[in-house]
Amino acid sequence: MVLDQRASSTEQQLDASVNTVKKIGNSMGRFANATLVRLSEFLSAGYKKGVRPVKDWRDSTSVAIDLMIYSILNVDEKNQVLTTYIWYRQAWTDEFMVWNPEDFDEVKQVSIPTANVWVPDILINEFVDVGKSPDIPYVYVTHEGLVSNYKPIQVVTACTLNIYNFPFDVQNCSLTFQSWLHTIKDINITLMRSPQELKEDHSLFMNQGEWELLHVLSAYKSFSLDNDDYYAEMKFHVVIRRRPLFYTVNLLLPSIFLMVMDIVGFYLPPDSGERVSFKVTLLLGYSVFLIIVSDTLPATAIGTPLIGVYFVVCMALLVISLAETIIIVRLVHKQDLQRPAPDWLKRLVLEKAPVLFCIHTKHRLCSMLSTHSSSSSSSSSSSSQAASDLERFKEPGYGRGEPVPPVVDNILQEVTSIRHFLEKRDKCREVAKEWLQIGYVLDVLLFRVYLVAMVAYSITLGTLWSVWQIV
Repeated sequence: MVLDQRASSTEQQLDASVNTVKKIGNSMGRFANATLVRLSEFLSAGYKKGVRPVKDWRDSTSVAIDLMIYSILNVDEKNQVLTTYIWYRQAWTDEFMVWNPEDFDEVKQVSIPTANVWVPDILINEFVDVGKSPDIPYVYVTHEGLVSNYKPIQVVTACTLNIYNFPFDVQNCSLTFQSWLHTIKDINITLMRSPQELKEDHSLFMNQGEWELLHVLSAYKSFSLDNDDYYAEMKFHVVIRRRPLFYTVNLLLPSIFLMVMDIVGFYLPPDSGERVSFKVTLLLGYSVFLIIVSDTLPATAIGTPLIGVYFVVCMALLVISLAETIIIVRLVHKQDLQRPAPDWLKRLVLEKAPVLFCIHTKHRLCSMLSTHSSSSSSSSSSSSQAASDLERFKEPGYGRGEPVPPVVDNILQEVTSIRHFLEKRDKCREVAKEWLQIGYVLDVLLFRVYLVAMVAYSITLGTLWSVWQIV
């Protein structure tokens, strides 16, 4: 009974408004036959935009929202900020924006200024700055009261960016739409489309930049701050992935080339100074490379990307390689070595290590050194024989018992000193030969250890980056 009376009263008010608009329209001169003007006057007559547009205050206004990602403008890893350009849509029913199309030349939809209608206070919680969004001053209204508010928005939002997997990282940033004031009893939020349609829609995305859009996930949630009033929110998860080609070509490949050249440098003879110069040049070149790429790497206060760790480890490997080269050069240079090699070191390096690690260069090295040793021994034996002959010549009874002339005695002393010098030289050569053997074996051994460590490190990083790229 009460509802019937309320309905009849509403109809009477509408009829009175129509009659009033018709009277106004008849007296408007050049706008007398303008249907849209009459309709605008009809809709604005007595309308209160500050009041939620429901006839029964107990009814909740349902706002359907939708968004489409148009472009990823900027991803600021340092400040943890994502800037996107989206097409945002929202629609709701305004029970006071209803008319009969037959009274207005079958007009079923009209655009009116946004400032003249009630608009829900739905905002994005992650907003951190006002973007340069164009101002769209109109909304569409149908004769059934459905208000459609479509507008593009540049969204600057806070996002937790994980750069550990850079440049193969995937970021998940959320856009949470929520009424800032109204509870779920006043404003509820729904989706215009199904979650699956929203997830697979890439029709508007401009995919020529650094980032590509994987999908947009949606989730509805109601929450309460005081266990009394509940609020509705719709959260959209924008999942994007970085295209790594630029960083692979400009960061990874140059580093890989320098490390390969470091491995090739081990084939330079260790007893020459060229290897040290080559390693130092590589280390300086890699330092300059790191200075150049330091501005390219993303930086945050909470973490370091794995590629940064990769560069540091590569630098450490170059330093280790240079240190190993210096040690080997120190061992194989005989003029710097005076004491003979310890027996335990000779047994460990010259006997056990070649067998355990299949180092075949030992025999070739020994044969080469034996050739030099035999030639030195022959010259030394010749000098010793000459000294022995002179000593026999000095003995009594040699040469018919005649006394040895002073000249022969001087010659004998000179030859004796030469013999001692050659013996000492042979002994130094034996010591140098031992240290040279130890140096060559250690060089091969350390090179294999270095190579295994680098291969294992490269396989680990390559596997991680491949998995991240597939995901």
